[in-house]
Amino acid sequence: MYDKILFFMSTKLKSLDRLTTFRIHAKAKNIITVTSSNTLAKEWRQAVDRKEPVVILGEGSNVLFLEDFNGTIILNRIKGISVTEDSSTWKLHVGAGEKWHELVQYSLANGMSGLENLALIFGCVGSAPIQNIGAYGIEFARVCEYVDVLNLHKNEQFRLTADQCQFGYRESIFTHDYRHGYAVVSVGICLDKHWQPVLEYGDLKKLSLHNVTPKQVFDSVCHMRTTNLPNPWHHGNAGSFFKNPIVKTVLASQIKEKYPEVPMYLQVSGDVKLAAAWLIERCELKGFQIGGAAVDKTHALVLINIDHATSSDVVKLARNVRTCVARKFGIWLEPEVRFISSVSEVNFIEVLE
Repeated sequence: MYDKILFFMSTKLKSLDRLTTFRIHAKAKNIITVTSSNTLAKEWRQAVDRKEPVVILGEGSNVLFLEDFNGTIILNRIKGISVTEDSSTWKLHVGAGEKWHELVQYSLANGMSGLENLALIFGCVGSAPIQNIGAYGIEFARVCEYVDVLNLHKNEQFRLTADQCQFGYRESIFTHDYRHGYAVVSVGICLDKHWQPVLEYGDLKKLSLHNVTPKQVFDSVCHMRTTNLPNPWHHGNAGSFFKNPIVKTVLASQIKEKYPEVPMYLQVSGDVKLAAAWLIERCELKGFQIGGAAVDKTHALVLINIDHATSSDVVKLARNVRTCVARKFGIWLEPEVRFISSVSEVNFIEVLE
């Protein structure tokens, strides 16, 4: 259990408070910003040679530091956007350190549609393939052509096609085989010039399929996110804390029989995706608070730093949410958030169970 948080007493530790969207007080022994793959590999190798733990971060939008980090944080700021096109597509080559939302804005400003459903997602471009980010009916896998990966051990770069990335729901080869010792340095995005709007979720259903524009979709998505999701600059958070669970049809049918209004989404596999936010709401947990951490009153899937929360507060709150949902529905929610201890990333089971 990580209820008790340890702190390193060295005055040389550097604050991580503004480098993660949770805004939880934590420090690191060393923080380095890199702008090239060579520097990234060099700094990573030097930390390893010092037998020092090392973590690579983008915007810190999907992590929770459980305690001060006794090693080096490398901030990936490899930037650059280049565009080529043919008669049917635009192709973007984008550095991993670019901010995702700014890329969406850039594409629309330059007449390229296809990313608008993914507007206002906090984080860097390099994080997009790792978790196969998605929102309002579109996942990164839909627009990905390739991902350029750096083997940090050898300082060698190689390219994976979208198929080789093994994209799944909020996962990829980068959360499995290439989880350690590798870094995303750039991505290739392919956008179809024959734009087909995706209007299946939320307020997007109100838009006309026949005359809607990419800018209207972008504006609608931004409105929904700013209305329904807390701004991490006001109340620190990591966006959706839990994944939407995918369950067998038998369990889904049992829940449907008891709760006819439950939203369900049939998967290609035949399983059913449920809305984690709905499950949490039905446990009457909106606004529930432990210490300085709370379940957001508007969107139950978001855990927020409402009043100088500690990582321990967040862990206790997340554990409580999982337990309540499990008792009521027989489903154990899995977090999207990565947990970082003083020396490494740790499995959520070690933290929440």
